[in-house]
Amino acid sequence: MRLEKCYFCSSTIYPGHGIQFVRNDCKIFRFCRSKCHKAFKKKKNPRKARWTKAFRKAAGKDLTVDPSLEFEKRRNVPVKYNRVLWKKTVEAIKRIEEIKIKRQNQFIKNRLKKGKELRKEADIRDVEKNIHLIKSPAARAKKLEKKLVQVIQEEDDDNMEEN
Repeated sequence: MRLEKCYFCSSTIYPGHGIQFVRNDCKIFRFCRSKCHKAFKKKKNPRKARWTKAFRKAAGKDLTVDPSLEFEKRRNVPVKYNRVLWKKTVEAIKRIEEIKIKRQNQFIKNRLKKGKELRKEADIRDVEKNIHLIKSPAARAKKLEKKLVQVIQEEDDDNMEEN
């Protein structure tokens, strides 16, 4: 059982699925679904289609250098697995997938951390700048009353001292 890769989006094509297109020069293009086939026929660039793996790698959203990706590479000679070791191999594949997902999440979190900090600083600056929009008018009125009372009391004290 050979798992092929879609020419356009790089997703896995299982046996009995997808579409094959053979060009005049005998080059075979395999597509996982009609969406990829139609995009290929329209001469779309996979690096510009946001849902493809090529876009994710080009935009820096996906890990490009990872030893677990070596496992997915296409081999010219089919690998025969020992039936006794098959169960261990399947478990190892699952473990590799888990590790790959964890690494991607850590990579993405580290990459996004700086943006979070910058957004937080910008939010704090906005709040300090527009604090008058946040405080209720009633709270401002109480402060104004207190200030007015103090000013009046000071004026009264000044008037009493003069008399």
